[in-house]
Amino acid sequence: MNLPFYDWYRNLVRNPKYRWLIIAGTLLYLFSPIDLLPDVIPVIGQIDDTVILGLLVAEVSSMLMDRLKAQKGTTTTTVNGQPAEDAVEVEATTLK
Repeated sequence: MNLPFYDWYRNLVRNPKYRWLIIAGTLLYLFSPIDLLPDVIPVIGQIDDTVILGLLVAEVSSMLMDRLKAQKGTTTTTVNGQPAEDAVEVEATTLK
């Protein structure tokens, strides 16, 4: 499904040049009394704010997860302060 507004917003938020400007603009829009759909209209007035907030939260959390995954992939295991060449990473579970 092609959603032009979502694609446009996502590309702007993921662009490092415009990222903080778009995040600040989104927060300003959310707290501004001027909306596309006025908040005095019950339910419909909150729809635009909810959609914009959802887009912001989804994109920022997606960027943070991508950053954490990239950071985790670049870490090296050390043994006594030296990089370990033959280190094996395992997932530990607790047995009861």
